[in-house]
Amino acid sequence: MKYVKKCILFALTAAFLLHAQSVHAEDKDEELFDERMALYKKTEAVTQLPWYYIAAIDQYERNSKKDDEEEKLISISIPPEIWFGIGNSSKIKAENFIQFFHGKGRDGNGNGKANPNNPEDALFTMANIIMEYGPTKDEVKIALWNFYHRDLTVQTIMNTAKVFRKFKTIELKDRDFPVSTKYNYSYRSTWGDRRGFGGLRIHEGTDIFADYGTPVKSTTYGVIEMMGWNLYGGWRIGIRDIYNIYHYYGHMSGYNDDIEVGQVVKPGDLLGKVGSTGYGPPGTSGKFPPHLHYGMYKDNGYSEWSFDPYPYLRKWERMAKD
Repeated sequence: MKYVKKCILFALTAAFLLHAQSVHAEDKDEELFDERMALYKKTEAVTQLPWYYIAAIDQYERNSKKDDEEEKLISISIPPEIWFGIGNSSKIKAENFIQFFHGKGRDGNGNGKANPNNPEDALFTMANIIMEYGPTKDEVKIALWNFYHRDLTVQTIMNTAKVFRKFKTIELKDRDFPVSTKYNYSYRSTWGDRRGFGGLRIHEGTDIFADYGTPVKSTTYGVIEMMGWNLYGGWRIGIRDIYNIYHYYGHMSGYNDDIEVGQVVKPGDLLGKVGSTGYGPPGTSGKFPPHLHYGMYKDNGYSEWSFDPYPYLRKWERMAKD
């Protein structure tokens, strides 16, 4: 009996500690979001560049880092030759010295030095680089292209800024399962399986089998980048989220009436319905059982690749059912 009591006590203590750790982690995340937002708003006040552009650039760079890199308060990184100037080989941080060598580094916290590792200096400098072109949407896009020289990077940052602006926050952690859990469905890990239509290739996603007409939903906050017919995916939708990830929905029977390219979506928004379209010209359907093909593609600033969505689907399924 004493042994049983000790086991129960141990289990209760472990559960309490796990809960306490979870609460502490959530509190820490909220503090981090609050601190970042305060810095974004401060930078907006002194540069007149809207905060959501500043936040979107920082978000993009954070999600372009390697997974094993420690997360920083601010992730914006400006090349040393741009920050200090070509002739400032000693990387002297005095703002007047940097300006003498035509560097872009600026003092954001008022200490007279422009330190690329200081969050306020990094945000202030990036905002000034963008504001050389102006604060309007088109001017920001031009500035971003001249800094990154990559169309997908510009597109991702502008989409993220659009989401932040709509929801007026950077703390967007909700998720949903891509088909309604109120309907019958089944799925397993199918990423990497062989496919033969159109030539030998691997399956870049997870198939969620469900009846025709089962509602298909957005799993995340993002912007609809692509709609229309695809030879392999039939009627499909592509959504770019705030984590540099492209979410691909394929084989749908059709779209919800109010869905359009450029629209901001949130978890749970209805996109359309499950179907069996694809593997042929527009309108082809019924060559396989009805299901939703769900794919995820990560961009790191240089290339984009597919990865297995199955672990995320399992997690989002639990969140949806809770």
